[in-house]
Amino acid sequence: MTVPPFLGVDRSVNGRRWTLRQGDERMALAISQRLALPEVVGRVLAARGVSLEAAEGFLNPTLRDLIPNPSTFAGMDDAAERVAVALEGGEKIAVFGDYDVDGATSSALLLRFLRAVGADVRAYIPDRMAEGYGPNAPALLKLREAGCSLVVTVDCGITAYEPLQAAYDAGLDVVVVDHHQAEPTLPAAVAVVNPKRLDCTSGQGHLAAVGVAFLLCVAVNRALRDSGWYAAAGRKEPDLRQWLDIVALGTVCDVVPLTGLNRALVTQGLKVAAKRGNAGIAALADVAGVKDRLDAYHLGFILGPRVNAGGRVGESDLGTRLLSTDDRDEAVALAMRLHEYNSQRQEIEAACLLDAIELAEGTPSEDPLVFVHGQGWHPGVVGIVASRLKERYAMPACVLAVEGGICKGSGRSVPGLDLGRAVIAAREAGLLMAGGGHAMAAGFTLAEEKLPAFRAFLVERLRAQLDAGGIVPTLELDGALDVGAASADLVATLAQCGPYGAGNEEPRFVVANCRVARADVVGSGHVRLFLSGASGVGRLKAIAFRCVDGDLGQMLLNASGRLLHIAGTLRADTWQGRTEAQLVVDDAAPVS
Repeated sequence: MTVPPFLGVDRSVNGRRWTLRQGDERMALAISQRLALPEVVGRVLAARGVSLEAAEGFLNPTLRDLIPNPSTFAGMDDAAERVAVALEGGEKIAVFGDYDVDGATSSALLLRFLRAVGADVRAYIPDRMAEGYGPNAPALLKLREAGCSLVVTVDCGITAYEPLQAAYDAGLDVVVVDHHQAEPTLPAAVAVVNPKRLDCTSGQGHLAAVGVAFLLCVAVNRALRDSGWYAAAGRKEPDLRQWLDIVALGTVCDVVPLTGLNRALVTQGLKVAAKRGNAGIAALADVAGVKDRLDAYHLGFILGPRVNAGGRVGESDLGTRLLSTDDRDEAVALAMRLHEYNSQRQEIEAACLLDAIELAEGTPSEDPLVFVHGQGWHPGVVGIVASRLKERYAMPACVLAVEGGICKGSGRSVPGLDLGRAVIAAREAGLLMAGGGHAMAAGFTLAEEKLPAFRAFLVERLRAQLDAGGIVPTLELDGALDVGAASADLVATLAQCGPYGAGNEEPRFVVANCRVARADVVGSGHVRLFLSGASGVGRLKAIAFRCVDGDLGQMLLNASGRLLHIAGTLRADTWQGRTEAQLVVDDAAPVS
């Protein structure tokens, strides 16, 4: 039986069918009554599958209750033992990371931990343009020549077969710490820790790489404690919780589900972040103009893009350096450079996005995939552009930069379609020079002449995953409110269900039967609004980002007093000490 569209909106201005998030109303009532919560909070929790028994723990997740024994991860004990031996023997250790936020936070976390326990450790972050993603043989051999006897890869390495074989042949020990999709064959390494290993029974496959790295720190810390090394060396055992702000940043930015252990890591990490003890995070927040208490939104949409900017259009190691330094002056200098690189990235991204949209809309297709490529596009922004296209068209999107006959691309997917598995299959079929990822995101490199075959392969694989009805763009909503109900008190109440992110989506409501009292264009194509009720009573601030040239922006700017349903998320807006509710607009539809 087909569920009718919510508020009768079968096709919004953004072409989406609105649906009401389903939940057990009796469960919602029971949760609100037992925990003395407003009914709306009970409804939000029940609609996310939270049971009555789990509700209190969901609202107050703790590491004590949710952190697993690291030994449940395949390879973890071997990895911890090898790192502990290196520490006890005074060996030189290198941390080989990735240039995105998950890689930078994973690298910074291990650097901080290993330095705290007395290691001789350095980081190596490959140059995105010159070396590409993941371990490469020349870099590993260079580390061996520099005296490193152990390399720990973080957020990479699970499919680096040839480089790790070269390292093995050269006598360099490697521990792989990763979370990307694993294959039946593992690379040559002393230990491989990845919850997506086919033989790993930890049940923690939803972790970001920084979460896996944190558990490695727990395991190594335990090994050093059990061996009596702390007492023998006269060292104080570090409190690993002090670095949970770094773990939270990487977890949020890698868009992994904020459930289970991830939820505890982010919740507790935000408490650490609020103290701004990490010099890099504090400096980046200041440069970005964040004065409020840091929350998941700030990590994901304000700080994260700036950490990423170094690897995209600047210097790949800046994020790791920023997050691992204790020098306040150095942190400010690095934060300012990343902020500048982020501005450059935005300009490059905007130009690439316009070209990509023109290509996508100039070649209409019935394929369940947006697939565009261009000469001269910057490889550092293709992932962001793919995300924008995925949001615009509500289907998987792949964007490739072509230069010298080589294509470097990135893809983003929608729930229900596993893009990473399709990309891995394409690599196994010989279509790619390199490629991997997970369900929602993937990266790949291939020869230009193989573009048509690669596209056809992805289309075939994705189509096979679809139901007969194909992709129906939808917007899932948690209910309807009138203008007067969208208050600062409601925003504060809903915050109890956070942190929000993948797997625990931020509640999205419709402000129903409202009018646009005022609208104007602000910033880089944003539309600022003031909404009132149908009768003109009430006032609610709203903003629709990056939409002025699209159908949504034009509808809002030219509402002319029409009754509209406007969908979005409620956020706190604080100015001059006063906090109000503000609707961040996602979509709209005329009242029929």
